[in-house]
Amino acid sequence: MRVSVIGCGYLGAVHASSMALLGHDVVGIDTDAAKVELLAAGEAPFFEPGLPEALREGVASGRLRFSPNIADAAGAQLHFLCVGTPQQRGSYAADLTYVDAAVTGLLPHLADGDVLVGKSTVPVGTAARIAEQVAARAPGAVVAWNPEFLREGHAVNDTIHPDRFVYGLPAEPAAADHARAALDEVYATPLAEGIPKVVADYATAELVKVAANSFLATKISFINAMAELCEATGADVVALADAIGYDDRIGRKFLGAGLGFGGGCLPKDIRAFMARAGELGVDQALSFLREVDAINMRRRVRMVDLAREVCGGSVAGRTVAVLGAAFKPSSDDVRDSPALNVAAQLQLQGAHVRVTDPAAIANAERAWPTLAFAATPEEAAAGADVVLLATEWAQYRQLDPVTFGDVVAARRMIDGRNVLDPAAWRAAGWTYRAAGRP
Repeated sequence: MRVSVIGCGYLGAVHASSMALLGHDVVGIDTDAAKVELLAAGEAPFFEPGLPEALREGVASGRLRFSPNIADAAGAQLHFLCVGTPQQRGSYAADLTYVDAAVTGLLPHLADGDVLVGKSTVPVGTAARIAEQVAARAPGAVVAWNPEFLREGHAVNDTIHPDRFVYGLPAEPAAADHARAALDEVYATPLAEGIPKVVADYATAELVKVAANSFLATKISFINAMAELCEATGADVVALADAIGYDDRIGRKFLGAGLGFGGGCLPKDIRAFMARAGELGVDQALSFLREVDAINMRRRVRMVDLAREVCGGSVAGRTVAVLGAAFKPSSDDVRDSPALNVAAQLQLQGAHVRVTDPAAIANAERAWPTLAFAATPEEAAAGADVVLLATEWAQYRQLDPVTFGDVVAARRMIDGRNVLDPAAWRAAGWTYRAAGRP
């Protein structure tokens, strides 16, 4: 099929290259000429495993190209809307500026039979509003909503082999049948694998993504609330999570107590969800998400408290190594990164902080220019009075506590992700502390 992807940030670049891998003829559109130039050369503008290879293959095959001109989207059968929806300044609500600009720019180029497919995470009601715009300006085109469920670090695989497809279709039967058939065709290869498909209305499709993210955020904050209780009682939150995780109604995933969640999705999505509920007059239905958010932010403060405790009550003048800058491993995304937030708090309290990360140093330096950065864990920890593991990269989990202890001034480890073996680190002479652990 002929496909356009409007917006080539994280979601759009991954989606465009993945559609080309599935054999479609794809044009990616973005207003950032420098980004377009990189992508057209087969270079990823951010770190995502598997994306450079997918880009190079797509470009080399001739199935994938990029353009800064939205008129080049004309002639595509499906137009995937993949622009960002950041949090508004001074508000919890989502900023739909980029969504509205993309739709406005695309409208003159929509032809009869085209399908505009929304993938951006938007407040419920957005798809219906866009459908009205399209009906007024391009009445022969159809709008569908097809939310994405990408995990950073696994995004290409999640696009080509997702755990489910969700189609939000218009109420008019003929339009719904046309959109469904177009989506079935573009996703024919993964659908043939037996991947489940949920067909629903616009509002349900829009709610799926924010409901899923809110549930995951709630699960993370729940185990972090249990960590607070464990610290007060001497219980072990990791053993607790293991025990309740065997219940198949609960499951062990996302029950890792520690620094909590960050990134460009969960924090802003749950806040936008709360804001939209307030606009709809049902804010009490999501009031629990305020506590989910509050618990998450408290964990960052707790990590700073642990650093002070192991340093005798103050970090002023102490050297602190922070292992990790990205909000999660296998990513260079530092948006709302708990690791950098904690590093900055420690610096404000007088610590000499050095941060390291395998992929995110360049982004971290732009976001937090006052922090010091190091290329390796050993460089960051040289002469350190305390080490904080803040992002659970595999290379940090695999550090040898004996040899790593040779570079620090004092063997004090704060495991902000509960991924190290406390017995091994204590046996190597380290003071080991972690959230919810005795």
